[in-house]
Parts: sequence; structure tokens; C-alpha cells
Amino acid sequence: MAELEVDLVVVPIDGSEESRTAVEYAVTVADQYDASVHALYILGETTVRAIDRGAVAEEAVADDTKAFSEAVTELAAEADVDLATSIAAGFSTDVKTLHPGGVVLDTAEQLDADFVVMPREPTTDASSDVLETAAEYVLQYASQPVLSV
Repeated sequence: MAELEVDLVVVPIDGSEESRTAVEYAVTVADQYDASVHALYILGETTVRAIDRGAVAEEAVADDTKAFSEAVTELAAEADVDLATSIAAGFSTDVKTLHPGGVVLDTAEQLDADFVVMPREPTTDASSDVLETAAEYVLQYASQPVLSV
């Protein structure tokens, strides 16, 4: 039987404690396989709609995501695992077919990821439910192995 080869682990995050836990797992997997991690911060529907309405400034959202991404970067640094981050909208008021699960899978394909670590537990923060929405979709349609935590 061929051994699993992992060079890149993708982990979607949304600022929740559950996504932080998923990053811990992603870093552990990456460390085991001498791989790197890409943390994809996915903006939820509430945030995207607020930005579209002008109710929240994009800079404020960027500051919030940056603060969480810095905490994630520290986790990776402690394990000496290379980490890259990016931000994507999980919903759109213009593109009706945009789904957070599709965003995760599209990103994993674009980056040629070998593994996905997906937070699955219900989030503790109602405003950060984007990954709960994406979990089932990713588990059903991913072409990469998925660890659901």
C-alpha cells in the first residue's frame, strides 16, 4: 500500500475557537509529513453583507482577520511549520452559487493541496458559522483526504 504523501495542508478558518483547534490539527499533520499549511480565512454571509452595505469597513474586517491570522501564525511557528494565509468571501450577493464549501475546495484545488483539515463542530459564536455550513459540503466533495475536527 502506498504511503500518503502530503506537501500542503489547507485549513479553513473563520475566527472561531473551533477553527483555531483545526489549525492545531493541520499544523500537527503538516509537522508529521514535513509539509506546509495554508490557512484560508473565509468571510461569512453576515460579514460580506455588512461590507456590501457599507455597515462595516473593509479595513475593520482586515484588522480582525489579521489579528486571528497572527495567532494562527504563532501556532505554526511553534511547530516550525511554514504557513501561508489568505482571505476569501464564502458568500456573495452577486454570485448566487458561491458557497463556503466550494470556496474551500476551489482553493485546495488551486493550491494543489494534498490534505484538508476541516472544523466541523458547531461554532460557539453565532456570527462565525461559515465553516459549520461548509463542513458537510467539503466532506462530500473533496478530492483530497479530509480530517474533520
